Amino acid sequence: MSTTDDPLAWAREYTPVLQSLGDEHEDDEPLAGYTIGLATHMEAVSGCLVEALNRAGAEVLFTASEPQSTHGDVVEYLDDQPGITAYVWEGMTDEEFDAAQHELLEREPDFLLDDGCELISKCVADHPEVAETVLGGGEQTTAGITRAEAMDEEGVLEFPVYGVNDTPMKHYFDNVHGTGESALVNVSITTNTVITGETVVVAGYGYCGRGIARKARGMGAQTVVTEVEPRKALEAHMDGHRVMSMDEAAEIGDIFITSTGTRDVIRREHFEKMGDGAQLANAGHFDVEIDLDGLAEYAESVTEPREGITRYTTPDGRHVNLLADGRLVNLTGPASEGHPAEIIDTTHAMMFVTAYDLLTRDHGLGPGLYAIPDRLDRDVAERKLDTLDIDIDAVTDAQEQYADDWRHEDSAF
Repeated sequence: MSTTDDPLAWAREYTPVLQSLGDEHEDDEPLAGYTIGLATHMEAVSGCLVEALNRAGAEVLFTASEPQSTHGDVVEYLDDQPGITAYVWEGMTDEEFDAAQHELLEREPDFLLDDGCELISKCVADHPEVAETVLGGGEQTTAGITRAEAMDEEGVLEFPVYGVNDTPMKHYFDNVHGTGESALVNVSITTNTVITGETVVVAGYGYCGRGIARKARGMGAQTVVTEVEPRKALEAHMDGHRVMSMDEAAEIGDIFITSTGTRDVIRREHFEKMGDGAQLANAGHFDVEIDLDGLAEYAESVTEPREGITRYTTPDGRHVNLLADGRLVNLTGPASEGHPAEIIDTTHAMMFVTAYDLLTRDHGLGPGLYAIPDRLDRDVAERKLDTLDIDIDAVTDAQEQYADDWRHEDSAF
């Protein structure tokens, strides 16, 4: 089969951890008899996760976590495979996107793997009879964890959910390197303008914002960070970025990238201060971080000078350029492919082991949001090192004894 017929062929070469999990469990099929509902950005690497779960015996129902990041060839290929059903298509509207997720939930899946807490929140809010039968779930994004935490605090979660996003193998790699690199690459591709020498304003200094700011500076940009959390602001300062309010940053920024997980970070009072040609992009999960309604109300006219760019002309003649409609710039731009495959490989591997662990082990966990066990994170890290042919040292007996002996009676001092 050629790569033209098989849109996952290239991605499989760059997802060795997922492939190793599929290879390991293909014969014994530990997930046989279970139906897994999955919501994520449906591109080729996500297709490799669907494929790995199916190889392990699961029936997989998949949908999108964002309506404009879907690759139609990937969806059509997967939907043709036995035991896999698509509830998504390329070009779907927001209304169709919402309806498709509900349709998937009506199939009563046993397990939910989520991005943005789309399926989990809808299941609890609108399909309570299904929520009562769901065995568990996993959430892989910062925005989704925020929603899951709110649900947990309110006591409405009906099943155990592993917080995949908060594991080292997710936030140190996917959030920092995946979001950081792919966001900047897609800003550059979409605009065909230079980043070197520009002032890049990054809103939010969580793991994603940290990666964007670090890589922007590595490309030669002047970097500014805005924050609401004092410790993160100090961290950004100590990392060498200028830290200021968005009011101040609006006056000097050339490129603005939001990555906060909240709404209305860039508002009308900021648009009014921006220079001519300012570029606005969002790297947060939902298209609410830039006040799009406020921008439209402020502008005198709106045009599309280039695919993927919406130009708002202000009353005083300035141009403010919005990329990818304010949606995820690294996934919904005209040439967007999402994170590099090698990075998403480990994130999706964490999603796989989440389903495997909760469905095949009796943990006795009640409803709620749980930290994913460290052993699972370590296992994925070890698999990744194996694929890179990297050896590390083993802890010696003496070192174990030293760590356990708090008196240090056998130490040399």
